[in-house]
Amino acid sequence: MDNTRNDTFHNRGAARNVGRGLLVALMALALTGFASAQNNTDSETFLKFKGGIGVIPVTGVAANGTVNLNVVRGVPPGAPWRIADLEAAVGPDGHIKVVGRGLLLASGNGIGTNAGQSVHATLFCGAAGTATAHSSNLAGVALAADGDFRIDDFLSPALPTPCDSPVLLIRNVGGVWFAAGIPKLQEEDRR
Repeated sequence: MDNTRNDTFHNRGAARNVGRGLLVALMALALTGFASAQNNTDSETFLKFKGGIGVIPVTGVAANGTVNLNVVRGVPPGAPWRIADLEAAVGPDGHIKVVGRGLLLASGNGIGTNAGQSVHATLFCGAAGTATAHSSNLAGVALAADGDFRIDDFLSPALPTPCDSPVLLIRNVGGVWFAAGIPKLQEEDRR
């Protein structure tokens, strides 16, 4: 009878060890799959932008009284606008996703409103004088009353690889810019 108890005891212990081993193996497999999925997501993102800058239409006034407009990559500014937050990701295939918060007019009688505007995204690649423009649907998306918006579209024409000196502008249907994205560097991801 003692031998039967010992055999049962040892068999239960062996079963527990096998069970623990399987549990550890499953956890390791799950973690490896999660890390792989994260790496695939990161490799599908070509460019990232985090944070936004609202347009300040004038950069200064010359001594002769000439107003210097804040023209970026050949695009004229709109009236003063502010943006609370902006995040954007661009894939190598030109797929762009932008989430903007609080894009509102910052001057005039319509201050604090969306002024009934619709916006689209334009990504410029290259130095200021030779940059190429790649835009989402020019009809744009309507700003919510609080200035929030989402763009999920493809940029056209096709993007160059790499996209040197990227500049992301949020523009209205008329083509003036309201906000710019702040490029997120790869080093920032590692912190």
